[in-house]
Amino acid sequence: MALTVGFDLDMTLIDSRPGIRATYEALAAETGVAIDAALAVTRLGPPLEVELAHWFPAEHIGEAADRYRAMYEEYAIGPTPAMPGAAEAIAAVHAHGGRAVVVTAKYEPNALLHLDALGLRPDAVIGSLWAEQKAVALREHAATVYVGDHVGDVRGAAAAGAHAVAVATGPCDAAELSAAGAGTVLPDLTHFPGWLRDYGAADAD
Repeated sequence: MALTVGFDLDMTLIDSRPGIRATYEALAAETGVAIDAALAVTRLGPPLEVELAHWFPAEHIGEAADRYRAMYEEYAIGPTPAMPGAAEAIAAVHAHGGRAVVVTAKYEPNALLHLDALGLRPDAVIGSLWAEQKAVALREHAATVYVGDHVGDVRGAAAAGAHAVAVATGPCDAAELSAAGAGTVLPDLTHFPGWLRDYGAADAD
């Protein structure tokens, strides 16, 4: 069976903090609701509605989420860079004859905009899945490895029976990721091609 590696998006493949902060600031200006955008970007990972619940009453969360997503292209795509090693991580999977799939909690059309803007070319993109929900897409694509930055990503990998590779580039530090059950913890994606080479060699043995 060909290798399939899943990747999270925010703070794994892209540093979405500048764009998300700008979008929250624009949403706050438009709605008049005070949003601490600097705080919000320290806890990326869960679905948008989880963060909006800190700032909006329950009956307005859906409306705020729709507006945020509509504003996102204007404010978030341009300021968002790739994480160091992102392109090389995807290329490493392809060099091993494998498929790279992005499985993210982000709204899928906006995830695709980021990937296109940065020239990142995974083989599939599946959005709006968080934590254990990610296992649905990971199983569908027969992913045996899932790379993410959040303990929710580790749980998603475990639910799919995939090896959890955690990168300590998001809100969860290496100790948290390890305690959550990550099989491998890397400082960042620049270490992933070497890890994948060794992982493939171990499988061959």
